[in-house]
Amino acid sequence: MKILVVGTGSIGLRHVANLKSISNAEIFVFDTKKEKKEETASKLRLKALPDLKSAVLQKYDAVLICTPPSLHISLAEKFLGCTKTIFIEKPISDKLKQAELFAKKAAEKKISVLVGYNLRYHPGMKLVKKLLEKKEIGRILSVRIEVGQYLPDWRPTQDYRKSYTANKSMGGGIILDASHETDYLLWLLSEKLPKEVFCLAGKISKLQVDVEDTAEILLNFESGTYASLHLDFIQQGYARNCKLIGEKGNIIWDYKEGKVTLFKNKKEKIFNIKFSPNDMYVSEMKHLLRVASGKEKPLVTADEAKNVLKISLAAKKSAGAKKIIKLK
Repeated sequence: MKILVVGTGSIGLRHVANLKSISNAEIFVFDTKKEKKEETASKLRLKALPDLKSAVLQKYDAVLICTPPSLHISLAEKFLGCTKTIFIEKPISDKLKQAELFAKKAAEKKISVLVGYNLRYHPGMKLVKKLLEKKEIGRILSVRIEVGQYLPDWRPTQDYRKSYTANKSMGGGIILDASHETDYLLWLLSEKLPKEVFCLAGKISKLQVDVEDTAEILLNFESGTYASLHLDFIQQGYARNCKLIGEKGNIIWDYKEGKVTLFKNKKEKIFNIKFSPNDMYVSEMKHLLRVASGKEKPLVTADEAKNVLKISLAAKKSAGAKKIIKLK
C-alpha cells in the first residue's frame, strides 16, 4: 500500500508514526517547508517528495491532508486524480462553499473522503453512543458540552502565536479547532443540523491571537433537544466532558477522569475507561486502511463534516451579529 502524508506538523507526524506501527505501507511525505519535510523524512526513514508537481503525478492508495484548515481543500483537490481515498484533518475547511464543491467533486469521482474527528474512536464516546442506541435514558432533552485548555500548553515545543489555532488567516479560532465537540454531538444525537444557532464568542484573554479564544454556543434541534457548548483555549488545566439529560436518566462522559456514568432509576453505574490518548488515533488509521482497501465506508464523511462546518460558521456569524441564526 502506498500512502502520502501532506503536512508534517504534530498531527501529520502522529499519523505517520501510527501508520508505520500498524502497516507495511510505503509512506511518502510532502510539506511546503523544505527543511521540515527533509528533516522528517530523514528522521523517520521516509521518502520526501521534492514539490507538489511531482507529488500529484503519482498514484496512492490514500492521501492524508494534515495542513492548516485554510489549505485543506485547495490541496485535497489536487489529489482527486491520484487516489480513491482522501483523509482530511478537521475541520474539513474554513470556507463552506469550498467544502461543498470539493465534496461534490469527490462524490462524482467515487472517492472516499474521511474527516479526522478522532473522538468518535474514543472508547468512552463509543460507549455513550451504544447506551443511547439502547435508549437507556430515553429521549434526549438537553446536552451540555465543555472543552478547554490553555493554548500555550497545547503544543509545548511550538510558539502558540505561530500555530494555526491562533491565526484567522490559517483557519484558526476555538470554534473551528474544537469542532470535535460539534461533530460528536451530531453523531450522538443522530442529527444533521439544528434549526437555530446562537453564540457569544470573542477574544477575552490577553493571549496574542487574532481569533476568538472562548465561545458559548446554544443549539436548538427540531427534535426538541437543546444543546450548549462551552469551548475555550484560556483555562488552566484540561477539561473535556459532556452530560446528556434524558427523560429516564442522565449520562456523563469525562475524558480526563476516564469514565462514563449512567444515572437511572435513582442508581448510578460507573464505567471505567482504560485507554491511552493515542489509541483513538491508531483506531482512526486502522479504519483509514480498511477504507482504502474497500472493506469499510468512512465513519466521518465529507457531508457530515460539512454540517459541522456549517454550524461552526453559523456560530461565528451569530457572535458577530449578536442574533440567532436559522439553519432550517
